Amino acid sequence: MGETEKHSSHVELLQAEAQTWNHILNYIDSATLKCAVQLGIPDIIHNHAKPMPLCDLIAALPIHPSKAPYIHRLTRFLVHSGLLSLTNSGQQEECYSLTPAGRLVVKDEPINLRAFLHICNEYVFQKSCYSLGDWFQNDDPSPFSTAHGEKIWDYISHEPGYNDVFNEVTAKDSQLLMEVLLSGESKRVFDGVSSLVDVAGGKGAVASAIAKCFPAMKCTVLDLPHVIASVDAASVDNVEFVAGNMFEKIPAANAVLLKWIMHDWEDEECVKILKKCKEAIPSKEEGGKVIIIDMVIEDKKHDPCFSRAELYMDLLVMALYGSKERNKKQWEKLFTEAGFSDYKITPALGLRSLIELFP
Repeated sequence: MGETEKHSSHVELLQAEAQTWNHILNYIDSATLKCAVQLGIPDIIHNHAKPMPLCDLIAALPIHPSKAPYIHRLTRFLVHSGLLSLTNSGQQEECYSLTPAGRLVVKDEPINLRAFLHICNEYVFQKSCYSLGDWFQNDDPSPFSTAHGEKIWDYISHEPGYNDVFNEVTAKDSQLLMEVLLSGESKRVFDGVSSLVDVAGGKGAVASAIAKCFPAMKCTVLDLPHVIASVDAASVDNVEFVAGNMFEKIPAANAVLLKWIMHDWEDEECVKILKKCKEAIPSKEEGGKVIIIDMVIEDKKHDPCFSRAELYMDLLVMALYGSKERNKKQWEKLFTEAGFSDYKITPALGLRSLIELFP
């Protein structure tokens, strides 16, 4: 091997080392975000209402005085991660502001991802993900089952505290999606819909938002008995709550909504759910349809940030449920097997698409 080839090989080796370090250490991304939220950094900067000098941020933090010299290393990493932005703001000292991603973990923001951050960084989810290797060598239905000895739905049903956090994650996600969906052109998906059932709709965040936007529509939430039992139905206007099981029966309606549901289940279960949806709605000519909000992966228009988030979520649902995110062909296969005649996919919701399915 000549000197040029040897140099090229060494450069490649060192590049591979850096890349591998990044893979090995990427859990630090979550750890630093969790630390920032625990210390209140996003909230303090948000309440400051203008770029915040580092010295003022340190003074406002609930930290031991001996730890003050370390804070700039944490904020430097949060800038690199895209959660904080750095300016001089006409001053000599560094000043910090929140990026749009950083604002999504501010406590007082109505739309935030703090519950999702919490649930993904605690023992139950973490152990499930770290059980992937064992799961590939056994016949358990999911890595969650390998880690905890039961399916996630059974675990949630007897852990009220965990069920509350899980429902909060779903509710906050619903707020974010409905903010986008109901304020743009995509809300036309509900035009002409006189009644709608939100399947596995939790505490009614989605149904409530739809009911406010379309007050003439009759909205119903179907969910398991232990979920419905935790709902204060009186606090949700114009929405009816029904305890039941989507694998057994879905109440009759003009349209059925499946928001972020299908990726929890393998193909066989998804076909069963879709068949129950088909039984609940009228014909296409009478306006019947199923509305699905879910991922359609491998969209070539996605940038690397979207693609990586899709792959993360695909592995997360595999770890939790033994299920998957789906591409267009996989969705089409489900629709055909469930007996539907036509569908339309609109990539209008960032990581997720709006799918209209017709009987």
